[in-house]
Amino acid sequence: MHTLIFGGSFNPLHNGHVALCRYVLQEQLTEEVWLMVSPQNPLKAASSLAPEALRFRWAQAAEMEVEGVRACNFEFQLPRPSYTYKTLEALRRTFPERRFSLLIGADNWHAFPRWRANEELLRTTDIYVYPRQSYDIDAAILPPRVHLTAAPLYPISSTVIRQRAAKGESIAGLLPKSIEEEVRAYYRANMLKV
Repeated sequence: MHTLIFGGSFNPLHNGHVALCRYVLQEQLTEEVWLMVSPQNPLKAASSLAPEALRFRWAQAAEMEVEGVRACNFEFQLPRPSYTYKTLEALRRTFPERRFSLLIGADNWHAFPRWRANEELLRTTDIYVYPRQSYDIDAAILPPRVHLTAAPLYPISSTVIRQRAAKGESIAGLLPKSIEEEVRAYYRANMLKV
């Protein structure tokens, strides 16, 4: 089975993440999407991260929104920080019957030269890149295993959700309704960390 790993902090999960999962499944780019909740991205500061168990629970809301999506806390048991190539090595050992690929944003593709073992990833893994505003990519010069998707732009940001929630502003329609109140309450209570 082809499984697309969509890694991220999901701090919090929002409707852009959900829509992107729906897109790659509808376009048959994969049979299944695993939302890989990262305990700590080595290229990002941890200061505004909600607890990992909470972010995992929020990611589980996507399972109810789109068939074929699974929230995954696999990285929680791995050494930290979470390096994608190490996660894929462990996934391939644990699930040898699956073929794993990556789904990353154009912003992450621009940062890809800074990823640990990036050349190994390019040799071993298909990478699907979705558009992000202000991050242009020339599909003609991408390496052979890197594919630019035609996914629409989803102008929703976890950062904006955190900021709005911290200020007591509405976040309705930006994330699944099932987690809206919990997300709003968490960031309102932890507004100094946002």
